[in-house]
Amino acid sequence: MSKVIPNGKVALITGANSGIGRVTARELALQGYRVFLACRSAERTRPVLDEISQASDGTAKAAYIPLDLADLDSVRRCAEAFLKLRLPLHLLVGNAGLAGQRGLTRSGFELTFGTCHVGHFLLVQLLLERLKESAPARVVMVSSKAHRHARTIDMSAVRQSTASRTGLREYAEAKLANLLFTRELAKRLDGSGVTTYAVHPGVVATNVWRALPAPAAWLVKQFMRSEADGAATTLYCATEPALTNQSGQYYVDCKKAEPSPVAQDVALASRLWEMSQEWVSSHLSRLSSQQ
Repeated sequence: MSKVIPNGKVALITGANSGIGRVTARELALQGYRVFLACRSAERTRPVLDEISQASDGTAKAAYIPLDLADLDSVRRCAEAFLKLRLPLHLLVGNAGLAGQRGLTRSGFELTFGTCHVGHFLLVQLLLERLKESAPARVVMVSSKAHRHARTIDMSAVRQSTASRTGLREYAEAKLANLLFTRELAKRLDGSGVTTYAVHPGVVATNVWRALPAPAAWLVKQFMRSEADGAATTLYCATEPALTNQSGQYYVDCKKAEPSPVAQDVALASRLWEMSQEWVSSHLSRLSSQQ
């Protein structure tokens, strides 16, 4: 155990109760960040908070904040709870995700797309002014090389239940959306001091694959990298000083990489932004009316 010296920075990480998010939260807390673990379950987050406390002899600062990205009301409440703390926000990591599941979110979006993209889009929008006020600040979105399997994003299909049998087609589109959002956000934030990055963590043995049958999940995970290895690129984009002039870029194995051609489609990125604004507009207006 070693005592942590606070660095004055505040980070919020979605899906930080397990997998890459857990490692990311722990490492940032041990580096001196004040870390908020935005997760669905307090019970499942408690072991991570205990792990951070034990590793730092109780000196690291980490706390749970409720968040269910599949429920836009929950996303708004999460942002409200954070903003009421009157803290700066130097880092937002959009880590939470799922794969291979089917259905609709509580807010009426295809389950994977609604969780991975729409929920994160709203969260960033609600916290954007605080990020700007805290600049230099960063937004890191955990995407995937699976985005290469998506040819486009069907803006009407994302309001319907999962169409494919495996849900993997929808996963590819959701991860493409993460990339397009990152690039468009970088363009809109140019000169603000807030920079953005998308990462492919590698195929990692986390519970994002929890919907697979147990024998298949066990077999697949034998060929995956560890959670610590998977978190390396997220941590690199979150903390590496040299990246301040690389906003909107895509990173793999801690190196800048070329995403698919469709992930560089400027018109599609703009269209996705416009549609996303429409999808979450009522939640944006409800927060602003309460401030």
